[in-house]
Amino acid sequence: MTAPRNSLDIAKPPAATRVVAAMSGGVDSSVVAALLKREGYDVVGVTLQLYDHGAAVHRAGACCAGQDIHDARRVAEQIGIPHYVLDYENRFRDAVIERFAESYLAGETPIPCVECNRTVKFQDLLGLARELGADALATGHYVVGRELANGHRGLFRAADASRDQSYFLYATTQEQLDLLRFPLGSIDKAQTRALAAELGLGLGIADKPDSQDICFVPNGRYADVIERLKPGAARPGEIVHLDGRVLGRHEGVLRFTVGQRKGLGLSTPEPLYVLRLDADEARVIVGPREALNVREVRLRDLNWLGEMPLDSLPPEGLDVAVRVRSTRPPREARLLRDETGLKVELATDEEGVSPGQACVIYADAGPGARVLGGGTIIRPELRMPQARPTADLALS
Repeated sequence: MTAPRNSLDIAKPPAATRVVAAMSGGVDSSVVAALLKREGYDVVGVTLQLYDHGAAVHRAGACCAGQDIHDARRVAEQIGIPHYVLDYENRFRDAVIERFAESYLAGETPIPCVECNRTVKFQDLLGLARELGADALATGHYVVGRELANGHRGLFRAADASRDQSYFLYATTQEQLDLLRFPLGSIDKAQTRALAAELGLGLGIADKPDSQDICFVPNGRYADVIERLKPGAARPGEIVHLDGRVLGRHEGVLRFTVGQRKGLGLSTPEPLYVLRLDADEARVIVGPREALNVREVRLRDLNWLGEMPLDSLPPEGLDVAVRVRSTRPPREARLLRDETGLKVELATDEEGVSPGQACVIYADAGPGARVLGGGTIIRPELRMPQARPTADLALS
Protein backbone atom coordinates (compact mmCIF):
# COMPACT_ATOMS: atom_id res chain seq x y z
CA MET A 1 0.00 0.00 0.00
CA THR A 2 1.45 3.37 -1.05
CA ALA A 3 1.90 5.92 1.72
CA PRO A 4 -0.04 9.19 1.30
CA ARG A 5 1.95 12.11 -0.09
CA ASN A 6 3.04 14.91 2.18
CA SER A 7 3.02 18.63 1.37
CA LEU A 8 6.25 18.22 -0.62
CA ASP A 9 4.64 15.58 -2.82
CA ILE A 10 6.74 12.77 -1.31
CA ALA A 11 5.18 9.48 -0.20
CA LYS A 12 6.50 9.62 3.36
CA PRO A 13 5.38 11.14 6.64
CA PRO A 14 7.02 14.55 7.20
CA ALA A 15 9.01 13.24 10.18
CA ALA A 16 10.60 10.59 7.93
CA THR A 17 11.35 13.11 5.15
CA ARG A 18 14.73 14.82 5.28
CA VAL A 19 14.82 18.21 3.56
CA VAL A 20 17.85 20.41 2.99
CA ALA A 21 16.72 24.04 3.13
CA ALA A 22 18.93 26.44 1.18
CA MET A 23 19.15 29.45 3.50
CA SER A 24 20.50 32.69 2.05
CA GLY A 25 19.60 34.76 5.11
CA GLY A 26 16.68 36.51 3.44
CA VAL A 27 13.03 36.41 4.37
CA ASP A 28 12.03 33.93 1.64
CA SER A 29 14.42 31.11 2.47
CA SER A 30 13.99 31.72 6.21
CA VAL A 31 10.22 31.29 5.90
CA VAL A 32 10.69 28.08 3.89
CA ALA A 33 12.93 26.55 6.57
CA ALA A 34 10.61 27.61 9.39
CA LEU A 35 7.47 26.36 7.59
CA LEU A 36 8.99 22.96 6.92
CA LYS A 37 10.14 22.67 10.52
CA ARG A 38 6.65 23.57 11.77
CA GLU A 39 5.15 20.89 9.51
CA GLY A 40 7.38 18.29 11.17
CA TYR A 41 10.00 17.65 8.47
CA ASP A 42 13.57 16.65 9.28
CA VAL A 43 15.14 19.95 8.15
CA VAL A 44 18.83 20.70 7.68
CA GLY A 45 19.76 24.31 6.89
CA VAL A 46 22.67 25.01 4.54
CA THR A 47 24.13 28.41 3.65
CA LEU A 48 26.74 28.92 0.96
CA GLN A 49 29.35 31.63 1.41
CA LEU A 50 29.90 32.61 -2.20
CA TYR A 51 32.19 35.64 -2.20
CA ASP A 52 34.41 37.79 -0.01
CA HIS A 53 31.90 39.30 2.34
CA GLY A 54 34.07 42.12 3.65
CA ALA A 55 32.40 44.79 1.55
CA ALA A 56 28.92 43.36 2.03
CA VAL A 57 28.67 42.90 5.80
CA HIS A 58 26.54 46.00 6.26
CA ARG A 59 25.11 46.21 2.77
CA ALA A 60 21.36 45.78 2.52
CA GLY A 61 20.19 43.76 -0.43
CA ALA A 62 23.18 41.42 -0.69
CA CYS A 63 23.06 37.67 -0.22
CA CYS A 64 25.29 34.74 0.68
CA ALA A 65 27.78 36.85 2.63
CA GLY A 66 28.35 38.72 5.90
CA GLN A 67 25.18 39.79 7.65
CA ASP A 68 23.08 37.37 5.65
CA ILE A 69 25.08 34.38 6.88
CA HIS A 70 24.64 35.65 10.42
CA ASP A 71 20.88 36.00 9.86
CA ALA A 72 20.59 32.48 8.44
CA ARG A 73 22.47 31.04 11.40
CA ARG A 74 20.25 32.96 13.82
CA VAL A 75 17.03 31.72 12.18
CA ALA A 76 18.26 28.11 12.18
CA GLU A 77 19.08 28.34 15.88
CA GLN A 78 15.70 29.91 16.64
CA ILE A 79 13.67 27.22 14.86
CA GLY A 80 15.88 24.42 16.16
CA ILE A 81 17.49 22.90 13.08
CA PRO A 82 21.12 22.02 12.36
CA HIS A 83 22.83 24.61 10.14
CA TYR A 84 25.99 24.47 8.06
CA VAL A 85 27.89 27.24 6.31
CA LEU A 86 29.94 26.00 3.37
CA ASP A 87 32.74 27.99 1.78
CA TYR A 88 32.11 27.92 -1.98
CA GLU A 89 34.04 31.10 -2.80
CA ASN A 90 36.52 29.44 -5.18
CA ARG A 91 33.80 27.50 -6.97
CA PHE A 92 31.64 30.63 -7.27
CA ARG A 93 34.53 32.69 -8.60
CA ASP A 94 35.42 30.12 -11.26
CA ALA A 95 31.88 29.16 -12.34
CA VAL A 96 30.12 32.51 -12.06
CA ILE A 97 32.30 35.60 -11.58
CA GLU A 98 35.01 34.72 -14.11
CA ARG A 99 32.43 33.74 -16.73
CA PHE A 100 30.52 36.95 -16.05
CA ALA A 101 33.65 39.04 -16.71
CA GLU A 102 34.61 37.11 -19.84
CA SER A 103 31.09 37.43 -21.25
CA TYR A 104 31.01 41.20 -20.70
CA LEU A 105 34.41 41.62 -22.35
CA ALA A 106 33.07 39.66 -25.34
CA GLY A 107 30.35 42.28 -25.83
CA GLU A 108 27.57 40.29 -24.17
CA THR A 109 25.21 41.09 -21.29
CA PRO A 110 25.36 37.97 -19.09
CA ILE A 111 23.01 36.88 -16.30
CA PRO A 112 25.19 35.49 -13.49
CA CYS A 113 22.14 34.48 -11.43
CA VAL A 114 21.28 31.87 -14.08
CA GLU A 115 24.79 30.43 -13.99
CA CYS A 116 24.86 30.48 -10.18
CA ASN A 117 21.57 28.59 -9.97
CA ARG A 118 22.63 26.10 -12.63
CA THR A 119 26.03 25.28 -11.16
CA VAL A 120 26.80 26.24 -7.58
CA LYS A 121 23.32 26.32 -6.05
CA PHE A 122 21.55 23.46 -7.81
CA GLN A 123 24.35 21.26 -9.08
CA ASP A 124 26.72 21.40 -6.11
CA LEU A 125 24.10 21.91 -3.41
CA LEU A 126 21.98 19.07 -4.75
CA GLY A 127 25.02 16.83 -4.58
CA LEU A 128 25.43 17.78 -0.94
CA ALA A 129 21.72 17.14 -0.29
CA ARG A 130 22.10 13.62 -1.65
CA GLU A 131 25.18 13.04 0.51
CA LEU A 132 23.07 14.02 3.53
CA GLY A 133 20.38 11.51 2.52
CA ALA A 134 17.84 14.22 1.76
CA ASP A 135 14.59 13.51 -0.04
CA ALA A 136 14.36 17.08 -1.30
CA LEU A 137 16.15 20.42 -1.54
CA ALA A 138 13.85 23.34 -0.73
CA THR A 139 14.50 26.94 -1.78
CA GLY A 140 12.74 30.28 -1.43
CA HIS A 141 12.32 30.89 -5.16
CA TYR A 142 8.98 32.12 -6.44
CA VAL A 143 8.30 29.38 -8.96
CA VAL A 144 6.10 26.27 -8.98
CA GLY A 145 7.27 22.67 -9.23
CA ARG A 146 4.62 20.09 -10.06
CA GLU A 147 4.59 16.39 -10.90
CA LEU A 148 3.91 15.55 -14.54
CA ALA A 149 2.12 12.56 -16.05
CA ASN A 150 5.48 10.93 -16.83
CA GLY A 151 6.48 10.92 -13.15
CA HIS A 152 9.02 13.72 -13.49
CA ARG A 153 8.48 17.24 -12.19
CA GLY A 154 7.80 20.30 -14.31
CA LEU A 155 8.64 23.95 -13.73
CA PHE A 156 5.86 26.54 -13.90
CA ARG A 157 5.51 30.30 -13.46
CA ALA A 158 4.72 31.47 -9.93
CA ALA A 159 1.20 32.43 -8.90
CA ASP A 160 2.41 36.00 -8.31
CA ALA A 161 3.56 37.12 -11.77
CA SER A 162 5.33 40.15 -10.29
CA ARG A 163 7.59 37.85 -8.24
CA ASP A 164 7.95 35.01 -10.74
CA GLN A 165 11.58 33.80 -10.95
CA SER A 166 11.17 31.15 -13.63
CA TYR A 167 13.26 33.23 -16.05
CA PHE A 168 16.31 32.66 -13.86
CA LEU A 169 15.70 28.93 -13.43
CA TYR A 170 15.25 27.81 -17.04
CA ALA A 171 18.67 26.09 -17.03
CA THR A 172 17.64 23.75 -14.21
CA THR A 173 17.99 20.16 -15.42
CA GLN A 174 15.31 17.50 -15.16
CA GLU A 175 17.40 15.61 -12.60
CA GLN A 176 17.65 18.73 -10.47
CA LEU A 177 13.94 19.55 -10.80
CA ASP A 178 12.97 16.11 -9.58
CA LEU A 179 14.65 16.80 -6.23
CA LEU A 180 13.83 20.50 -5.89
CA ARG A 181 10.84 21.92 -4.03
CA PHE A 182 9.58 25.54 -4.04
CA PRO A 183 7.13 26.05 -1.15
CA LEU A 184 6.52 29.76 -1.92
CA GLY A 185 5.45 29.37 -5.54
CA SER A 186 1.74 29.61 -4.81
CA ILE A 187 1.80 32.75 -2.61
CA ASP A 188 2.89 36.38 -2.96
CA LYS A 189 5.56 38.37 -1.14
CA ALA A 190 3.11 40.05 1.23
CA GLN A 191 1.94 36.62 2.39
CA THR A 192 5.55 35.53 2.85
CA ARG A 193 6.29 38.53 5.08
CA ALA A 194 3.10 37.85 7.04
CA LEU A 195 4.22 34.25 7.51
CA ALA A 196 7.60 35.44 8.75
CA ALA A 197 5.86 37.46 11.45
CA GLU A 198 3.48 34.58 12.26
CA LEU A 199 6.44 32.20 12.58
CA GLY A 200 8.10 34.61 14.99
CA LEU A 201 11.18 35.25 12.86
CA GLY A 202 11.40 38.84 14.05
CA LEU A 203 11.33 42.20 12.31
CA GLY A 204 14.94 41.82 11.23
CA ILE A 205 13.82 39.01 8.91
CA ALA A 206 10.16 39.82 8.22
CA ASP A 207 10.95 43.31 6.92
CA LYS A 208 14.37 42.58 5.42
CA PRO A 209 14.81 44.26 1.99
CA ASP A 210 14.84 42.11 -1.12
CA SER A 211 18.15 41.37 -2.82
CA GLN A 212 19.11 44.04 -5.33
CA ASP A 213 21.35 43.88 -8.40
CA ILE A 214 24.01 41.20 -8.67
CA CYS A 215 25.29 40.05 -5.28
CA PHE A 216 29.01 40.50 -6.05
CA VAL A 217 28.63 43.86 -7.85
CA PRO A 218 28.40 46.67 -5.27
CA ASN A 219 26.16 49.55 -6.38
CA GLY A 220 25.65 48.03 -9.81
CA ARG A 221 29.09 49.11 -11.07
CA TYR A 222 29.80 46.19 -13.38
CA ALA A 223 32.72 47.85 -15.15
CA ASP A 224 34.60 48.41 -11.87
CA VAL A 225 34.32 44.72 -10.97
CA ILE A 226 35.42 43.54 -14.40
CA GLU A 227 38.40 45.89 -14.54
CA ARG A 228 39.50 44.63 -11.14
CA LEU A 229 39.20 41.01 -12.29
CA LYS A 230 40.76 41.61 -15.71
CA PRO A 231 43.21 44.52 -15.39
CA GLY A 232 43.93 46.17 -18.71
CA ALA A 233 41.33 44.12 -20.57
CA ALA A 234 39.18 47.14 -21.47
CA ARG A 235 40.19 48.47 -24.91
CA PRO A 236 39.30 52.00 -26.04
CA GLY A 237 37.76 52.30 -29.48
CA GLU A 238 35.31 54.07 -31.73
CA ILE A 239 31.61 54.80 -31.40
CA VAL A 240 30.22 54.19 -34.87
CA HIS A 241 26.81 54.97 -36.32
CA LEU A 242 24.96 52.18 -38.05
CA ASP A 243 25.44 54.05 -41.34
CA GLY A 244 29.23 53.94 -40.95
CA ARG A 245 29.98 57.39 -39.50
CA VAL A 246 32.48 57.58 -36.65
CA LEU A 247 30.83 59.71 -33.96
CA GLY A 248 33.27 59.50 -31.07
CA ARG A 249 35.40 57.28 -28.89
CA HIS A 250 34.87 55.15 -25.79
CA GLU A 251 37.01 53.60 -23.02
CA GLY A 252 35.79 50.02 -23.36
CA VAL A 253 32.75 48.10 -24.61
CA LEU A 254 32.21 46.72 -21.11
CA ARG A 255 30.82 50.13 -20.11
CA PHE A 256 27.86 49.78 -22.49
CA THR A 257 24.82 47.55 -22.94
CA VAL A 258 22.51 47.00 -25.91
CA GLY A 259 19.58 49.40 -25.72
CA GLN A 260 21.48 52.01 -23.71
CA ARG A 261 20.68 55.64 -24.56
CA LYS A 262 22.18 57.77 -21.81
CA GLY A 263 25.86 58.10 -21.04
CA LEU A 264 27.12 57.71 -24.61
CA GLY A 265 29.12 60.93 -24.48
CA LEU A 266 27.72 62.06 -27.85
CA SER A 267 26.03 65.26 -28.95
CA THR A 268 23.66 64.51 -31.83
CA PRO A 269 20.39 66.04 -33.03
CA GLU A 270 18.59 62.67 -32.84
CA PRO A 271 18.53 60.22 -29.91
CA LEU A 272 20.88 57.29 -30.42
CA TYR A 273 20.89 53.85 -28.81
CA VAL A 274 23.54 51.18 -28.43
CA LEU A 275 22.76 48.54 -31.06
CA ARG A 276 25.79 46.27 -30.88
CA LEU A 277 29.04 45.83 -28.97
CA ASP A 278 31.79 44.64 -31.30
CA ALA A 279 34.41 43.43 -28.83
CA ASP A 280 36.80 42.14 -31.52
CA GLU A 281 37.07 45.57 -33.12
CA ALA A 282 36.44 47.51 -29.89
CA ARG A 283 33.50 49.29 -31.51
CA VAL A 284 30.24 50.50 -30.00
CA ILE A 285 27.64 50.65 -32.78
CA VAL A 286 24.76 53.08 -32.28
CA GLY A 287 21.67 54.06 -34.24
CA PRO A 288 17.97 54.93 -34.09
CA ARG A 289 15.64 53.19 -31.67
CA GLU A 290 13.79 51.31 -34.40
CA ALA A 291 17.03 49.50 -35.28
CA LEU A 292 16.74 47.71 -31.91
CA ASN A 293 13.69 45.76 -33.10
CA VAL A 294 14.20 42.03 -33.56
CA ARG A 295 11.86 39.33 -34.89
CA GLU A 296 14.22 36.33 -34.87
CA VAL A 297 16.33 35.05 -31.99
CA ARG A 298 18.92 32.29 -32.27
CA LEU A 299 20.02 30.31 -29.25
CA ARG A 300 23.00 28.37 -27.94
CA ASP A 301 23.46 26.20 -24.85
CA LEU A 302 19.79 25.21 -24.89
CA ASN A 303 18.32 23.44 -21.87
CA TRP A 304 15.17 21.57 -22.89
CA LEU A 305 12.55 20.39 -20.39
CA GLY A 306 9.70 19.55 -22.74
CA GLU A 307 8.50 16.01 -23.49
CA MET A 308 8.79 16.44 -27.25
CA PRO A 309 12.41 15.80 -28.32
CA LEU A 310 13.86 18.78 -30.15
CA ASP A 311 14.80 16.47 -33.01
CA SER A 312 11.08 15.82 -33.46
CA LEU A 313 10.06 19.44 -33.97
CA PRO A 314 7.68 19.59 -36.94
CA PRO A 315 8.83 21.59 -39.99
CA GLU A 316 6.33 24.33 -39.17
CA GLY A 317 7.76 24.61 -35.66
CA LEU A 318 6.14 24.62 -32.22
CA ASP A 319 3.86 27.39 -30.91
CA VAL A 320 5.35 28.70 -27.67
CA ALA A 321 5.79 31.90 -25.67
CA VAL A 322 9.15 33.42 -24.80
CA ARG A 323 10.76 36.02 -22.57
CA VAL A 324 13.94 37.74 -23.73
CA ARG A 325 14.22 39.90 -20.60
CA SER A 326 13.36 39.06 -17.01
CA THR A 327 11.20 42.19 -16.71
CA ARG A 328 9.01 41.41 -19.73
CA PRO A 329 5.97 39.12 -19.85
CA PRO A 330 6.00 36.07 -22.13
CA ARG A 331 5.22 36.87 -25.79
CA GLU A 332 3.83 34.54 -28.43
CA ALA A 333 6.46 32.97 -30.67
CA ARG A 334 7.36 29.86 -32.66
CA LEU A 335 10.28 27.54 -31.98
CA LEU A 336 11.90 26.12 -35.13
CA ARG A 337 14.94 24.17 -36.22
CA ASP A 338 16.81 24.80 -39.46
CA GLU A 339 20.17 23.84 -40.93
CA THR A 340 22.03 26.20 -38.59
CA GLY A 341 20.31 25.25 -35.35
CA LEU A 342 17.41 26.40 -33.17
CA LYS A 343 15.69 29.71 -33.56
CA VAL A 344 12.69 31.56 -32.19
CA GLU A 345 10.44 33.59 -34.45
CA LEU A 346 8.63 36.29 -32.48
CA ALA A 347 5.04 37.20 -33.28
CA THR A 348 5.82 40.90 -32.71
CA ASP A 349 8.98 42.99 -32.59
CA GLU A 350 11.09 42.83 -29.43
CA GLU A 351 13.39 45.73 -28.64
CA GLY A 352 16.91 45.49 -27.26
CA VAL A 353 17.50 41.75 -27.56
CA SER A 354 21.00 41.37 -26.12
CA PRO A 355 23.53 38.59 -26.75
CA GLY A 356 24.33 36.79 -23.51
CA GLN A 357 20.85 37.29 -22.11
CA ALA A 358 18.42 34.38 -21.80
CA CYS A 359 15.50 33.52 -24.04
CA VAL A 360 13.18 31.43 -21.87
CA ILE A 361 10.58 29.26 -23.58
CA TYR A 362 7.11 28.64 -22.11
CA ALA A 363 4.25 26.44 -23.25
CA ASP A 364 2.04 29.53 -23.56
CA ALA A 365 1.82 33.16 -22.47
CA GLY A 366 -0.75 32.60 -19.75
CA PRO A 367 -0.39 32.74 -15.95
CA GLY A 368 1.21 29.67 -14.45
CA ALA A 369 2.64 28.59 -17.81
CA ARG A 370 5.07 25.69 -17.90
CA VAL A 371 8.74 26.33 -18.60
CA LEU A 372 9.86 24.25 -21.58
CA GLY A 373 13.47 25.39 -21.44
CA GLY A 374 15.60 28.18 -22.79
CA GLY A 375 19.01 29.17 -24.02
CA THR A 376 21.54 31.97 -24.36
CA ILE A 377 20.81 34.55 -27.04
CA ILE A 378 23.29 34.70 -29.92
CA ARG A 379 24.06 38.14 -31.35
CA PRO A 380 21.14 39.01 -33.66
CA GLU A 381 21.62 40.29 -37.19
CA LEU A 382 21.90 44.08 -37.35
CA ARG A 383 20.20 45.97 -40.16
CA MET A 384 19.38 49.56 -41.01
CA PRO A 385 15.65 50.24 -40.47
CA GLN A 386 13.73 49.89 -43.76
CA ALA A 387 12.65 53.51 -43.76
CA ARG A 388 16.27 54.56 -44.26
CA PRO A 389 18.68 53.74 -47.14
CA THR A 390 20.45 50.45 -46.60
CA ALA A 391 22.69 49.90 -49.60
CA ASP A 392 26.34 49.60 -48.64
CA LEU A 393 25.67 51.11 -45.22
CA ALA A 394 24.58 48.42 -42.78
CA LEU A 395 27.22 47.00 -40.45
CA SER A 396 27.00 43.23 -40.29
